[in-house]
Amino acid sequence: MLKIAIDAMGGDNGCEPIVEGVISALKKNRYFTAVLVGKKDELLPLIPQKFDERIIIHQADDVISMHDSATDALKRKESTAYQAIELVKTGEADAFVSAGHSGASMSLATLRIGRIKGVSRPAIATLLPTVNGNTLVLDVGANVDCDAKNLREFAIMGQVYAEDVLGIENPMTGLLSNGEEESKGNEVSKEAFKLLENVPNFVGNVEGNDIFNGSVDVVTCDGFIGNIMLKTAEGVADTIGKIIKNNLRRSLVSITGAVLMRKVFKSLKLKVDYAEYGGAPLIGVKAPVIIAHGKSNAKAIQNAIFQAIAAADSSLNQDIEDRLKQFKD
Repeated sequence: MLKIAIDAMGGDNGCEPIVEGVISALKKNRYFTAVLVGKKDELLPLIPQKFDERIIIHQADDVISMHDSATDALKRKESTAYQAIELVKTGEADAFVSAGHSGASMSLATLRIGRIKGVSRPAIATLLPTVNGNTLVLDVGANVDCDAKNLREFAIMGQVYAEDVLGIENPMTGLLSNGEEESKGNEVSKEAFKLLENVPNFVGNVEGNDIFNGSVDVVTCDGFIGNIMLKTAEGVADTIGKIIKNNLRRSLVSITGAVLMRKVFKSLKLKVDYAEYGGAPLIGVKAPVIIAHGKSNAKAIQNAIFQAIAAADSSLNQDIEDRLKQFKD
């Protein structure tokens, strides 16, 4: 049975939504054990007695806050994040989920769990909604400065993740640029284009709008551009939602229309709700690591756990190692 180590204290809203999400996941999946890393006296009152056999509490009092430096995480060996990562490193847990300090989670995972053979830099991936499904984009924050080989590596890891975890056959892959033509982009992206031409299912350069129109399954970019793109997309979605909400209240006709279209609005909300996706996987480390949003609710934690289980149940790491060998310079 899989064991998922969860930083139970790291979220913005305390341990309550995290424990609630864990319990929800346990109700829907009987084949894993949750290891909650945190303060036992705060966690125990939140856990129904019937889950005692499926929840293990690993005591840790120190919590790395969002204001702390990511580099400090390696020194704070009694912190919840460090202890949870160590459980994965030693084989006492199979995957790690955290809604805490993302920089600390990345640093600890990379340096304590270690990288898959052949991976120079792990990357954070995220799923963005399209009309008919989702597009996997990486990197969205782990590496702000990248060279062409890094971008090729991200593309290959993204393809394998799309195949093994998302179940996409022959995922079409693009390189994010400022135009579709091969001549577009900066020096790094132009060099990356040449390297990617030998990667199966590479469709060439793609623009920002292609991420959302469903024309590609995987998009590779550096973490600087990827993070700006992600935050922009989140901001646009939030603003559009507020504009629609404000206009629907202006007249009886619009209110009536909103009632008639409530199923459409509900479907739209689900499509853009981060909680539906759970979290962002850190691809390239030796065990599944899912980085959830700091403000994650119970549903987001539940789905982050399901992401971790799906990755742990796959041959992702070995497949990434094998695929990268094919493109070793």
